[in-house]
Formats: sequence, C-alpha cells, structure tokens
Amino acid sequence: MSELAGIRRGSLCDEVIAQLREQISSGSWPVGERIPPESELIERLQVGRGTVREAIKALAHIGLLEVRQGDGTYVKSRSELAGALRRQMRTVTDVHIQEVRRALEVEGARLAARRRTEEDLRVLADALDERDLASVGARQLGRWDESWGVPWVEADVRFHQAVVVASHNPMLIEMYLEMSGELSSAMRRFAEHEDHEPFMVRGHRTLYDAIEAGDEEAAVLEAMHNVEATLERLT
Repeated sequence: MSELAGIRRGSLCDEVIAQLREQISSGSWPVGERIPPESELIERLQVGRGTVREAIKALAHIGLLEVRQGDGTYVKSRSELAGALRRQMRTVTDVHIQEVRRALEVEGARLAARRRTEEDLRVLADALDERDLASVGARQLGRWDESWGVPWVEADVRFHQAVVVASHNPMLIEMYLEMSGELSSAMRRFAEHEDHEPFMVRGHRTLYDAIEAGDEEAAVLEAMHNVEATLERLT
C-alpha cells in the first residue's frame, strides 16, 4: 500500500493531485469510501489548505472524487476511463452493452488462453463450479427465484471476470471490470424472462477447457458463442 508523503518540489497542486490519484488508482482508497479529512491531508502532505482543496476540486472535476457537503469527500471512480464508462452505460441499451461485452470477452478469452496461470485456472474453476451448482436449482424450480437466481448471476459474472483477468492486460481488465456491475444487472433482467434458459452449462465448461489447453482459436469461438446466444434473445 502506498503512503502519502510531504511535497518537496515542483508544482504543489500537481504533486498533491498525483499523490491523491495514486491512492485512488492503487486501491488504497477504495471506490465508495471516504478519503481522509482535509486536516489530515494537510498534515500528511505538509501543504496548505488551499492546495489540498484545489487538488480535490480537480479530481472531482474529472470524476475520481465526489464532494458531499457536510459529509466529506468520497472516491467515485479509480480512473477517468472508469468514470467515463460508468456515465456512458447509463445512456445505452442492454444490446449496446452486450455488443461491447462481446468485443472485450472475445479478446480476453484469446489472451487468457495464451497467458493464464495455474492460479487463474483455479479461480475460473471455482466460479464455474458455483455457477453449475446454482443452475441445478434453476432446473428444479423452472423459474426465476432470488434464492438461486442471484447466486447464479453473481457466479456467472465472476467467471467472465476471471476470464478477462486471466488475459493479464491491465486496460482490458479495467474496462471490463467497470462494466461488470451493469452486466450483472442486465443478466438479472434477462434471466427473469420466462422464455429464457440461461442456466445451461454448455459453452462455459468448454471455454474453460480451451483456456486450460492454451487453445486460442477454440477460446475465441466459445467466448463468441456465449455472448451471441445472449444477443440473439435480446434482438
């Protein structure tokens, strides 16, 4: 975990912005949490109140921080890219989101087949097992139910996240993880449709097998199949 340090040279405000940004991007200050109060930042950074306020204002302007009057300042996003994606997703349809998902997941699967580690495979297998277990409840009940539906969606999203994380491409991972919240919401809405059967295991186990085998072509085809099946029911 990085630590804030006293500012010693260069533009004071620029250096304060850089240090605060590092706390945010590194996860030392998680999204949704309140950052240290102004008085503490002044003491730790050894700068004036005006400099700290100017830095916070700049980071709020680009969407990384949110100033809540009377409550404090909270981390809103880990990066400008993440903030822009979140704002954009509020203005588009489920089809638009799934189309972007297709682009990210297909490339993620290809790179995962090339770069995955044993730890990546373990995380993928765990998420897949959870997804399969929840699908048993789906078949038995035959309709959407919170008791199995929510765990299934969460496990499904975790599996797809793990595929992209196994790509070991930082930008691809950041973009996809920022979309995951909206993907989860879209999948819940989608799974509630009476004519939808999203609980088949086919396509996910074979994707895992392709990644494990290092077969990039098969991984791409399986990832494409998974998203195309969803898009066909949305369009």
